[in-house]
Amino acid sequence: MKSSLISSLVFGSFIHGALSWSPESVSRRDTVNTAIVGTCTTLELLSGAAPSLADNSDDYTTTSRGLKYRVTKAPNDPDSFAPQRAQNVKALYTLYLNGFPEDTDKAVKIDSSKGFLGEKPFGFLAGVGQVIKGWDLTIMEMREGEARKLIIPSLLGYGEKGAGGKIPGGATLYFDVELAEIGSVAKLGPEQYKWLEENPL
Repeated sequence: MKSSLISSLVFGSFIHGALSWSPESVSRRDTVNTAIVGTCTTLELLSGAAPSLADNSDDYTTTSRGLKYRVTKAPNDPDSFAPQRAQNVKALYTLYLNGFPEDTDKAVKIDSSKGFLGEKPFGFLAGVGQVIKGWDLTIMEMREGEARKLIIPSLLGYGEKGAGGKIPGGATLYFDVELAEIGSVAKLGPEQYKWLEENPL
């Protein structure tokens, strides 16, 4: 029997009216509204707690923070700009545990922007802590239309606590991610600029 998985990418919050990044200001409803929703069986959860099985590290670039990535689709315009912090972006994604399905039969699909009614991009503000650190670090380097495979260590993901009762603590996350759209930059006040200065990526 499958149960609903609310694997929120939100670590902090950005309330558009108050322009606040205070984690304490996020209500359960706010979190649900900005969460990624998917499904996972109990058996899949147990398998997700196992050590990572298929990194294929030789095919990936490893950053100084331990994040691994491989570009799978070039951007629409290689000379275009990457997002600024606090810029609206939309991304397409699929999340797996244990590895990517093309690399191992142990891979477990946890969540995806592609559902019954088609693909629905996930929108957020880049580089302000609305998503897990691994996403922020990646999206800030991508161009519109670019797609990557990501292998995100737990330190840059959901840490030792896990998420939604479905992603185990300490889990390595495997994402297919495409930066579908780069939009406008949010209007910021003095407090938000100060927050950005005090909270570098």
